[in-house]
Amino acid sequence: MLLLSSGAVLGFALAVAGAVLAGLDLPGAAADERAGEQALLAEVMDRIRREYVDPVPARNLVDGAARGMVAGLDAHSRFLDADEYEQIRISTSGNYTGVGLEVQADGERVVVVAPIEGSAAARAGLQSGDVLVSIDGVAVDAGQLGEAIQRLRGKPGTAVAVTALRGEASLPFRLLRGPVQVHSVRTASLGDGVGYVRITQFSDRTAADLGRALREFRQAPGGLRGLVLDLRDNPGGVLDAAVAVADAFLEQGRIVSASGRARTASFRHDATPGDLLEGAPLAVLVNGNSASAAEIVAGALKDHGRATLLGARTFGKGSVQTVLPLADGRALKLTTARYFTPAGDSIHARGIDPDIVLPEPVGTGRSPADDPQVAAPRAALAAPRPAPLLLTSRTP
Repeated sequence: MLLLSSGAVLGFALAVAGAVLAGLDLPGAAADERAGEQALLAEVMDRIRREYVDPVPARNLVDGAARGMVAGLDAHSRFLDADEYEQIRISTSGNYTGVGLEVQADGERVVVVAPIEGSAAARAGLQSGDVLVSIDGVAVDAGQLGEAIQRLRGKPGTAVAVTALRGEASLPFRLLRGPVQVHSVRTASLGDGVGYVRITQFSDRTAADLGRALREFRQAPGGLRGLVLDLRDNPGGVLDAAVAVADAFLEQGRIVSASGRARTASFRHDATPGDLLEGAPLAVLVNGNSASAAEIVAGALKDHGRATLLGARTFGKGSVQTVLPLADGRALKLTTARYFTPAGDSIHARGIDPDIVLPEPVGTGRSPADDPQVAAPRAALAAPRPAPLLLTSRTP
């Protein structure tokens, strides 16, 4: 899922530089050219070790060299240290150890979006809208949201003290960390047999959670007459999960294809028979923060005429990253391919235009029932079929 002069110091630096550049056997690069690259890196490391104002551990220099090397490739490739690699694993697997709080920065505050069902935070009574004030006595800073999230995580069975502000009341909580399963699919009923599904990101659990949600909608009184799929602010995630979600609504045809230099980087995915909506109309909400895997789903459903896209032009991330494990728990997240929609289009730096542009909603935190962007597709989906908004003449 996808960086001298003293003989002793220079010798050490050359050895470290050699390790950093090991395997960097670029096609057409002569041996003396590679030696020159290693010598330059060794000289820079030597100067830093001898002349920088503070001592710098050799590991930090190597990590910094690797990080800079990868950062110069594109905006999406990254060198990951062990903690960053663990965060990638958590976001893709949907499992971690912590207290089960979904939080976000809101101005200068860190606000609880929702406690995860069955988690320590939910059992203790933390609620959506609570403002986190401190974690283990350390003030919570919205500018360091990642650090606050890390302090909430830890070994199972260990305790963490959280203070939250609810209205004017300051509330203390003592939470025991434990296994947490993150569900990226949220649902609501919009009435008249219309269901609402929001996918916040694509993880290994997303397709199963979507299937479960659709079964529950179909089994409810009145069944499922239409669906609003909300991909707004979805930054992407696991490619296979996006393919599975698109496949859930398509009977046949290409979902996505990709081209890269490595043997495994060029591929195509096709839909398999079976539409979980059984032909019921589908609307997809997107905006400028719908990216990557979210655009794969939106592009496939639009190109096949299976859904109408509403909202704003998507982000335009048409590349595929592969996470490549390295030594000592580190990894590379490396761009390995560019992908194409079923129509053969690359949406990189272009995005996908919606079929219907909707005004941006004012404010945040709206529920689906009072979100004006949900109202337009909801009204069309609830209307007697055929619903002109959702039926197109495009050929799959």
